[in-house]
Amino acid sequence: MDKIDLFQSLKDEPLELSLPDIKSEVNDEEEDNNERNTKETGDDQDDDDDLSSSIPTTSNNVFDEAFRRKRKLDKQNRKELEEEEREKMLVLVSNFTEEQLDRYEMYRRAAFPKAPVKRLMQTITGCSVSQNVVIAMSGIAKVFVGEVVEEALDVAEGWGDSGPIQPKHLREAVRRLKSRNIVSVGKNNQNVKF
Repeated sequence: MDKIDLFQSLKDEPLELSLPDIKSEVNDEEEDNNERNTKETGDDQDDDDDLSSSIPTTSNNVFDEAFRRKRKLDKQNRKELEEEEREKMLVLVSNFTEEQLDRYEMYRRAAFPKAPVKRLMQTITGCSVSQNVVIAMSGIAKVFVGEVVEEALDVAEGWGDSGPIQPKHLREAVRRLKSRNIVSVGKNNQNVKF
């Protein structure tokens, strides 16, 4: 039953064959292979040792072929989606004003330094942290800072303040994010100071 579920998940269209149908199809293919081998060798004997070494299991071939087709389609779909995303991004960036383009370039270049992030994570966890985890945490931190700054800009605009954001805007942004449960309040529900 597991192979049927695997086969069904690998096909785009619904599975129309039942288990007995697949078994009969597999048996038919095995018989065809046996007949071909008999004609090629000229032997009418059933020598299982010779056949088992030269013929792969047909039931696995059906599932392997379906799996290969599904992976090929997934790769093609992924490439098409990536190309589509690239084109959309190109259109978006080409329509940026000069100021928006500068801000986007700064956003793309901005990153948290890996060494301090790794040191902080090792201090908190008490164990060594792999480079991939450090890269992921740096990305998460960048997204978090982006959300706080975006909210702080909304706060400044709502309060009628102009110019760069100030610490009071950041504190209010974090307070609002906490109220929406976007920011954790810390260990044992203690407030985190910003």
